[in-house]
Amino acid sequence: MTLSPPDSEAGSKVSEAAVSLKGFSFQYQAHPAVRDLSLEVQNGIIHGLIGPDGAGKTTVMRSICTLLDVAEGSVSVFGLEVNKHRTEIRSRLGYMPQRFSLYQDLTVEENLRFFARLFGIPEQEYARRRETLYSFSRLGPFQNRRAKALSGGMKQKLALSCALVHAPELLVLDEPTFGVDPVSRMEFWDILHDLKKQGSTILVSTAYMDEAEKCDHVTLLHKGRILLDGDPARILKNWTTNIYSLGSDAPRELARFLASQPEVLSSQFFGADLHITAKEEIGATKFRSWQAQCPSLRKWEKIPAGMEDIFLELMENDQDR
Repeated sequence: MTLSPPDSEAGSKVSEAAVSLKGFSFQYQAHPAVRDLSLEVQNGIIHGLIGPDGAGKTTVMRSICTLLDVAEGSVSVFGLEVNKHRTEIRSRLGYMPQRFSLYQDLTVEENLRFFARLFGIPEQEYARRRETLYSFSRLGPFQNRRAKALSGGMKQKLALSCALVHAPELLVLDEPTFGVDPVSRMEFWDILHDLKKQGSTILVSTAYMDEAEKCDHVTLLHKGRILLDGDPARILKNWTTNIYSLGSDAPRELARFLASQPEVLSSQFFGADLHITAKEEIGATKFRSWQAQCPSLRKWEKIPAGMEDIFLELMENDQDR
């Protein structure tokens, strides 16, 4: 899939990072949302902002999209400060907010055409882009259906299509798969990877840790601060804390027991199981001893770290800050 800008825009990309934040802080009334944040989003990658609700993801994205005034620190997009170059920045990025924000009473085609006109796309160019967008989103058969009648996954594809209609250099997507069924989530991420292959830069936020591993670079946010930043594959490879999965007939009882064990750094519920972390390896003798003291412990195994394990441990260690 290729959505290239018109010839007059060719060569407009610059060598700077797509996005740069330096010492950025923001608060709503007396509540700090982002605290002294510095990060860069490199061109041509999928960069994930990962964190729970209230971590500061939406504030960061809205500042990048020129929707918030930056009073402390600096935020720039393609080397342009957001406070000074709003119009140019908005012409070069596509923004998909957290909630579906298109016109519910308009059809798929009418929504697309509206955004094309908003960005001044000539009719002939729009016709070409529309066919490309219908091809990757598979919304063509539904072009006359009103947006309010679409499924959750189809609504997200329509919102992404509207964000892409002017062929932006940077896509900013705020939790685009929240509340979407698993199959549609997979399809959406396939689309994002196709866009990256065509040269798009994508900044995407999510609270789903499995999606973190689909990114080229991740920034883990908590309470408006960065807990970890880097290549997810490298983060997973270099994580040295031992992690074990424990099965139990009474997981809450087991969690209370483990809280008193000095070997255990942290424990988290993963479905019906518990994941525990430890600085040193825990051998079978110790597990059998625990089983004698807490018979609900049924099984245990050492497992490789996942992004969710890492993030939950970092969050737990950050609670008292």
